[in-house]
Amino acid sequence: MRPRVLVAAIGNMFLGDDGFGMEVLSELARADLPNWVQIADYGICGTHLADLLGDYDTTILLDATPHGRPPGSLSLIEAASEDLPSSAAVDAHGLHRDAVFRLLRLLGGDAGRVLIIGCEPARTTGGIGLSPEVAAAIPAAVAAVTELAWGDAADGAQARFGKLASA
Repeated sequence: MRPRVLVAAIGNMFLGDDGFGMEVLSELARADLPNWVQIADYGICGTHLADLLGDYDTTILLDATPHGRPPGSLSLIEAASEDLPSSAAVDAHGLHRDAVFRLLRLLGGDAGRVLIIGCEPARTTGGIGLSPEVAAAIPAAVAAVTELAWGDAADGAQARFGKLASA
């Protein structure tokens, strides 16, 4: 059986480049995805990541992630479960990625291999629409998702992003 993959966008489309993930999902929604790939737009509602209780083999998160690189630069981060703290309290009013994964583990769920495709934002101030640099990165991000979701593409993804980093 093929692996089950969740591709989830997180971010706020009302904050410029923070809408990166939603734009990647829009492109993926037009593609002919295999039935074992699910896409979901979680926007700013991190608690919806509780859908991860579905025990996916791979979870790919799409997010604007500032690392001090040029705007539009893509990064691939593999979030190892041991990198995500498990003992800190869970605050339901401000669930960030790490808190969602702590909650998931507490509930007995498994997101499988967690990969984050991030894009360096140019601006995250009020306003709808991506900067030209981030908009130009969308096709490469879509290609990276399909490489990673279809399996045996870690080599291609590493070539696209460089070395995999840990979260």
